[in-house]
Amino acid sequence: MVSGFPKWLKRIQQSHDEQRLKSDDVRFSPYLWLYILIGLVAGFLVGIGLSAYDLPDFIQNVITKDSLSEWLALPGYIFIDLLKMVIIPLIMSSIVLGIAVSHNKDFLKKVGLRIVPYFIVTTAIAITIGLGIVNFVKPGAYIDSSLLESTMATQEIEVRTFDDLTVPQRIRNLIPVNLTQAEYHNELLKIVIFSIILGVVMLNMQEKKTRIAIEFAHFVQSASMKVVGWAIALAPYAVFGLLASVTAKVGFNAISSMGVYMATVIGGLLGVLVVYALIVFLLAGRNPFFFFAAIRDVQLLAFSTSTSSGVMPITMSVAETRLGVKPSISRFIVPLGATINMDGTALYQGVAAVFLTQVFGIELTLMQTILLLVTTIGASIGTPGTPGVGLVVLATIVAGIGVPPEGIALILGVDRVLDMCRTTVNVTGDLTACVVMDRWVHLPETEEPESESA
Repeated sequence: MVSGFPKWLKRIQQSHDEQRLKSDDVRFSPYLWLYILIGLVAGFLVGIGLSAYDLPDFIQNVITKDSLSEWLALPGYIFIDLLKMVIIPLIMSSIVLGIAVSHNKDFLKKVGLRIVPYFIVTTAIAITIGLGIVNFVKPGAYIDSSLLESTMATQEIEVRTFDDLTVPQRIRNLIPVNLTQAEYHNELLKIVIFSIILGVVMLNMQEKKTRIAIEFAHFVQSASMKVVGWAIALAPYAVFGLLASVTAKVGFNAISSMGVYMATVIGGLLGVLVVYALIVFLLAGRNPFFFFAAIRDVQLLAFSTSTSSGVMPITMSVAETRLGVKPSISRFIVPLGATINMDGTALYQGVAAVFLTQVFGIELTLMQTILLLVTTIGASIGTPGTPGVGLVVLATIVAGIGVPPEGIALILGVDRVLDMCRTTVNVTGDLTACVVMDRWVHLPETEEPESESA
C-alpha cells in the first residue's frame, strides 16, 4: 500500500478479508446488507397485509393470525437468543483481553479520561437536538383528544419505575457483588465493571500466573464468535420474521395516527446521525461515507432486532474488521458503550416526555427543561440495551414533570417501531466512539492484543 495512507486503512488492508467479520470465526456474504434490506421490506409488507386483511377461511381453520405472527418471528427470536447466550462470556473475555494483553498500565487511564466525557457530551447533544425539534414541531398539538381518551380507556399498561435511590446508593449499587444476580437482572454495566477490575488485576500480575487465564479468555472469545457465525446465517430470515410480526401487531392505523410524533423522533435521530458524521470527519479524521457504508450490516441488524446489547458481538467485529479499530479499543469501548452510551434512547425519552407534556397541556419552565435534560442523561446511563426497556425509563422521567404515567399508553403502540430506530443510533454511536478513541488513544503496536482470536 502506498505510504501516507492512514494507519487505520492499512490495518484493514493488511489484516482482514472484505468478506469476514471475525478472522476465521465468522464469515458472511458481502451482500448480507442487501439480504437484510430485502428481509426488512418483505417483512414490512407482509406485516401490513396481516394487520389490514383477514386470513382466508381455509388458513384460519389451521392457524390463527396471532399464531402465524409468532411462527414468523421464531427465526428472529432464535437469532436474538443465540446472541444473548454469548453476551456475558464475550463481554468478560473481550474486556479482559483488551486490558490484560495490552501490557500497558496507562491504557485504562488514557481511555477512561477520554471516553466518559465523550459519552456525556454526545448524550447531551442528542437530548438537546431532541428537545429542540420537539419544541419546534410541537407534535402534541396534532393529537386528537378523542384518540387520547380512547387510548387511555382501552389500553392497559403496567407502569414500572426505577427504585428511588440516592446518588450515593446508586454509586454503591454499581459494585458487582453478585455476578449471577447481575446476569439475571440484565445489569450489564456491573458485568463490564467486574471485567474491567479483573483485567486490571491481571495486568498487575506476573505474566506466568495469568498465561492460562488469558488462553482461556481467547478460547471463550473464539467459541462465542463461532456461535455468532451461526446466528449470522439466520439474520435475513430473522429480520423478515421480526418486522412482519411487529408490523402485524402494531398495524398501519396506529402508525399513521401518530405520524407527526414518529416523524419528530425520527427527524431528531437523523440529526444525531449527522452529528456522528461530523464527529467521524472532524475528530476521527475519516470519510463519513466510508464509515456508514462499512457499518450498514450491523445498523440493519440493530434496527430489526431492537437490541444494542444483542448485536454487540457483531458491533465489535465490524469495528475491528471493517473500520480497522485496534482490538484493545473495540473490546473496551463497545461493551461499555452498549451499557452507558445510549444517545438514541436519550433523545427518544426527551422527545416523548415533552410530547406528553404538550398532549396534557403542561407548560415546562426553563429550569424544568434543564432538569429534564439532566435527568434524561442520568436515566439513559446503564439502561439495558434490550427491547422495550425505554418505556420503563420514560415512566420514571415523566413522573417528575407532572405527566400521568398512564399517558405512556398513548405512545405504546408505536414504541417498538421507534425502538428499532433509536437502537440503530445507539449502535452507530458506539462505533463512532470506537473510531474517535482509535485516533485519540495512541498505543505502541507491540502492545496490541493478539489477533489470532480476534
